[in-house]
Amino acid sequence: MRVNRVGVVGAGVIGTSTAQDLAQTGHEVLLIDVTDEILEQARKQIAANARFHHLLAKTTERQKVSEVLGRIHLSTDYDILAGADLVIENVTESWEIKRAVYQRIDKICREEVVFAANTSAIPITKIASATRRAPQLVGLHFMNPVPLKPAVEVIRGFHTSDKTIELAIAFLAQMNKEAIVVRDSPGFVANRVLMLSINEAVFLLHENVASVEDVDKIFKRCFGHRMGPLETADLIGLDTILRSIEVLSDSFVDSKYRPCPLLKSMVDAGLLGRKSGRGFYTYGEGEFTQAGTGEKEDTDGR
Repeated sequence: MRVNRVGVVGAGVIGTSTAQDLAQTGHEVLLIDVTDEILEQARKQIAANARFHHLLAKTTERQKVSEVLGRIHLSTDYDILAGADLVIENVTESWEIKRAVYQRIDKICREEVVFAANTSAIPITKIASATRRAPQLVGLHFMNPVPLKPAVEVIRGFHTSDKTIELAIAFLAQMNKEAIVVRDSPGFVANRVLMLSINEAVFLLHENVASVEDVDKIFKRCFGHRMGPLETADLIGLDTILRSIEVLSDSFVDSKYRPCPLLKSMVDAGLLGRKSGRGFYTYGEGEFTQAGTGEKEDTDGR
């Protein structure tokens, strides 16, 4: 069965990027958030990203921005999800908020509809417990920027059925993405490793072992990474990093997941990375400045 109409709950950074990719791959998108202001900002961001997508992706396909936007329906009304073939949840990494969302959409969507949790760290089995359709709940861990990523981490919860996994793989193929299926665990594979690495990189900065630039340069120049861990943290959002590492800490009760005090203080100060204009680097149009140095660096290709 082809998935044609996809509900996307949450118009933050990752939800907006997911909606854009879905629209560019021919899907009708029902994008939901709590205010019209958030949705309008998402529309503007999708329009801007769609204009440059063919340049970043190095593809000859050039869809008109109006065509992409024409496939995306913005709404604060969850009831439109009654017509969705599949729903992807992208709300903030808070169990209380996620649980309320799933209990709400579980009553609205048709019985056969699959729910895909695009969570950073919360276990899929736990999320499924908030619904009456645990066999139809799967983790789809899209990574930012979604249109440029060729693969997606797919998480099988305790109750997730084979049929749901097959549908998820087929759906991702419609988006021209490879599915990599893993078992459920807090943080899964990607974020159990990545969040710990980023947190440790922040500790290095906190302890004055190296500068922001040098931490990132070691990973880019010595290991060939396209982005360093602190650049990656800014891209993801420092608030998301902190919530994810807190989930890992609570889940494993292991001191290695203790959030760095510097990370906590930066989130408290509103220094969230690219989305706030400042994190470990300060961002402007087409450039960023290393935090605290005033030296500009080109961000093309990162």
